[in-house]
Parts: sequence; C-alpha cells; structure tokens
Amino acid sequence: MRSHRFIAGLTAAAGLLLLSACTGPAAEPKAATGAPVPADTGPLRVAVITHGTAGDAFWNVVKNGAEQAGKDLNVGVEYNSDGDPGNQAKLIDNAVAQHVGGLVVSMANPEALKPSIEAAVHAGIPVVTINSGEDRSAGYGALTHVGQNEAIAGQEAGKKFKALGKKKLLCVIHEAGNVGQAQRCDGAKAGFGGDVQTLQVDISNPADAESRIRGAVQTDSALDAVLTLNSQVAARAVSAIKAVASKAQVGTFDLNSDVVAAIKAGEVQFAVDQQQYEQGYLPVTFLKLYRDNANVVGGGKPVLTGPDLVDKSTVDKVGRYVQRGTR
Repeated sequence: MRSHRFIAGLTAAAGLLLLSACTGPAAEPKAATGAPVPADTGPLRVAVITHGTAGDAFWNVVKNGAEQAGKDLNVGVEYNSDGDPGNQAKLIDNAVAQHVGGLVVSMANPEALKPSIEAAVHAGIPVVTINSGEDRSAGYGALTHVGQNEAIAGQEAGKKFKALGKKKLLCVIHEAGNVGQAQRCDGAKAGFGGDVQTLQVDISNPADAESRIRGAVQTDSALDAVLTLNSQVAARAVSAIKAVASKAQVGTFDLNSDVVAAIKAGEVQFAVDQQQYEQGYLPVTFLKLYRDNANVVGGGKPVLTGPDLVDKSTVDKVGRYVQRGTR
C-alpha cells in the first residue's frame, strides 16, 4: 500500500512539473507604481518615523492617529521620532534592517533622508511620506504623500491677516533647515501682499524663543501681525506681546489646548489646522490597502489634509477634539 501511494505521489508531482514547464513561470504581479506587490498574508508591521521633538503636542496627535489606525486595522505600528536629520535617517535604516512591511516618514530635511528612503524602496518596502517634503516624495519612490500643501496654507494665513487689516507681518520659523516652514512663510508673503519679515527661533529653547519675539515686536512698533508655525511657539508669542504691550495680533499654524483657549480669549486670531491626526491615520490605512489589494491612493498626487482655518466661529466645535488628542 505504501509503495502504491509513493508511486502515485511521484506521478502527481511529475504532472505538476510538466504543467509548469508548459505554461512557463508566472510573472510577478506589479502595482501601479511598478513596485512589487507585497505579500497579502500575515500581520503587517509599519514603522512611523518623524522629525518631531520630544513632548511636541503636534506630533503626539500624529502618533495617536497612527496607533489608532493600527488598532482599527490590526496592523502593528511602531512610532519613533528624532528632530536631528541624521538620527532620523538612522531610525529609517534600522526599520529597513528589521524588514518592516511599510514605512511612514516625514521629510523636513529631504536631502538628509534621501539615501535611507531610497534604500527602503529598493528593499521592496513601500513608503508613504507625510507632513513635509511633498515635492520630493514621488522622486524618492514613495507611493504617495499625505499632508497639507505648505505654500497654499501659508497663503491662506497671509490672506487672513490681510483681511484683518494688518500691514506688517512677522513670520517666526522655529526649525532651521525645515523646507516646509520656509514654504509657509513664502506663502504667507504671497497671500499677505504687504511687508513680511522672518525671525528664526529654536523650539527646543522656549524661553529664548519668547525673548526673541519680544525683542522683535518691541524694536519695531510697526509690526502688527505675528505668524507662528507651531502651537507651542504661539503661546510664547502671546506672552511676548503682552510683556511689551504691543498691539500686534497672533495667528498660528496648528492647534493645541492652549491655542484653543487663546482663540476663545481673543489672544490668537486663528489657527491653520492641517489636521495632523489624518497624517498618522491615513498612511497606515494606505499601506494596508496596498499590501492587501495593491491599491495606490492619490493617483500619483498628494493627499491633502488641510489647511482648515479655525477661529472664534469654529473653535468650540473643534476644541473638544483637541482635548481628546485627535485634532
């Protein structure tokens, strides 16, 4: 009996080999981008690696979005961040070495991250970029980019100040070398149409940032508008303006509980909300769809999460979501 079964097994195997020889090797399926379609079995692991600094409320919301998507979709999500471009590149390299199933990367300094991202793509790891580096994303081989267009967002902020009747604007940059922040200030200048100056501060030194803003508005009494590019810097700008009794008004990018309170109190006129929760949640979803169904979202174009301007007319509705860490 055992010999009959062995012979039958050999016969079946020979038939399969013959069929394979007749039909030829199957072509590896390709996604729309030309990248190999990843295997659609087993748990998906995604590494989210950003340039956020420790304790930054903005990036905490991004992290919340990514981790919630992981829970909703049964995807393993590991979040890491480092504000130093070289260290961020090392985090990407480590994720590639661990053979993660997908990468989500913010690119505040695209050139520093280029070799690491391209190495991930070469290794067959699909990448979605977020927040910064929109114009380099496709060139580096990413599936898509998720974020707001910084120039458009800056223009909207500039237009808002113009509508408020402001004449001279100070745009405060808090991260040296961050291409997105330069684009915001350039956009604000285009939308404002008036006199725009920039001021460099260091977000890692809040007291010094406040001192520099205070010095700027005190030295130039013509400054009647201050645009900060981060919610934590906005709070420092409000304090600086109060300290010297300046009449300048503050607008900011991004929301946190302090900014919500300041808008309600009339101390901040508006916030440009890029809805960063989506920047965490959507890329994990997109990588899951790509792994399971070879979907590429965006058709080669960025997926925009903003801008959405929040002022006194909308702050009550949006504010409750800020409190729970999703806006």
